[in-house]
Amino acid sequence: MSGTYLGWIDTAVIVVYAVILVLMGIYFFRKSRTSEGFMVAGRSIPSWAAGLAVMSAYTSSISYIATPGKAFDTNWHPLIFALCIIPVTWLVSKYALPYYQKTKLISVYSFLEERLGNWARAYAGISFLLYMTGRIAVILYLSGLLLSSFLPQSIIALVLFIGLITIIYTLLGGMEAVIWTDVMQSAIMIIGLLYVGVYLSLNVLGGSHPLIHNAIAAHKFSLGSLKLSLSSRTVWVMVIYGVTENLRNLMADQNYVQKYASVGSLKEARRSIWTAMAIYIPMTMLFLYIGTALFAFYSNGGLPDAITKGDQVFPHFIATQVHVGLKGLIVAAIIAAAMSTIDSGLNCSATIALLDFQKRYFKPNLSEKSSLFFLRAMTVVWGVLGTALALLMLNAKSALDVWWTISGIFGGGILGLFLIAFFKIKIKTWHGVVGIVASILAISWATFARNLPANWQWAECRMETIIIGAFGTTVMLVAIILSGYLFPGKEQPAER
Repeated sequence: MSGTYLGWIDTAVIVVYAVILVLMGIYFFRKSRTSEGFMVAGRSIPSWAAGLAVMSAYTSSISYIATPGKAFDTNWHPLIFALCIIPVTWLVSKYALPYYQKTKLISVYSFLEERLGNWARAYAGISFLLYMTGRIAVILYLSGLLLSSFLPQSIIALVLFIGLITIIYTLLGGMEAVIWTDVMQSAIMIIGLLYVGVYLSLNVLGGSHPLIHNAIAAHKFSLGSLKLSLSSRTVWVMVIYGVTENLRNLMADQNYVQKYASVGSLKEARRSIWTAMAIYIPMTMLFLYIGTALFAFYSNGGLPDAITKGDQVFPHFIATQVHVGLKGLIVAAIIAAAMSTIDSGLNCSATIALLDFQKRYFKPNLSEKSSLFFLRAMTVVWGVLGTALALLMLNAKSALDVWWTISGIFGGGILGLFLIAFFKIKIKTWHGVVGIVASILAISWATFARNLPANWQWAECRMETIIIGAFGTTVMLVAIILSGYLFPGKEQPAER
């Protein structure tokens, strides 16, 4: 693909962008001289900036390519996921945020210990660290793979470049650097998307026979089937996925909750989450519109035979249609989408390592200076682990599927623990263990019992894969409540 490599102007745009990120990390270094400053920026972040950071956590380089790709291949069914955020945001704003702000928590998993016991906090913390390490690796791997289409450097060099720059500014500036770089990165993403949206509109909406009619005729604007089935991505499957996944994200994921914790009041926390959703939903629509417009743009031909799926179309369009300078900006936007997810993952992983493990089990009286050193060290450790795992994926591309499978098995039931905790259902430790084991077994069956031999088809799972997490959560809740009802134990001590 040497003909599609970026010229020196576009390459310079990317280099300047990387230098700005490092300089921002250096600037915010002086504001992260305490552990609380490193983790939650002294709770001094404006609500609008925290909202943009939350939105950035929702939008990675994966969605930057995959969402238009999905619209190109199928229809607008991902919009249902985005729309489900509205009722979920209301619930989280009304019931979860008041408690989180009142207790001034930093680790969301400390809530599980208070309501259920230290076993729940430990399980959730370990699951989060494993999940986040893999997520960082996947995003680094896919970003390097994508950028190799535009730059002559090897994938290894590109993965190391993105990983190193992100580690440096996150290590130096802590949460303040994470949020303010996310603000800049959000602006770059939005500008890049708007440019592509306008460019495509000028090409597919004009003329006596607008190309967009080809997309309409192919039902590309459909939200999916209303058929009552769980075996395909019907409207109902997307509603189930949207409600449970958004609830897990906004209520039970450290990656999001830590950003709410960086503002000073409940009012600002609520404003931040609504700001995020007010931007994310239209942005999702823009992603989908771009995918549909790309289908219309290429509906009369023009795509090379090597492009066989929607995920490849947007990169090809950027490489061949976008003007010099702006091409570098859009590629920088893809890098921005990756970095805005990775930086948050590094900071949150370091936070969990300190609060949920180091200070909880090993050194409860760790000094402020040692705590800050530990946070910076853990930022490097998780960054190196994520980068190393991304490099391993270069020789084992199936590791992508394996990783998402593992993360689903161990993280799919976390929402169930939070629901038990919020409803203040009193359980014993072994009730929780039963629920976790049942959830892992259920998710394992739903994940691996696919395409079985004819004599084993009675045991095959035909459930749509995106709701396996919701299935695991349901099984966990049923198992915990049922075991508690059949074998009740003494009530746990009152909440602290």
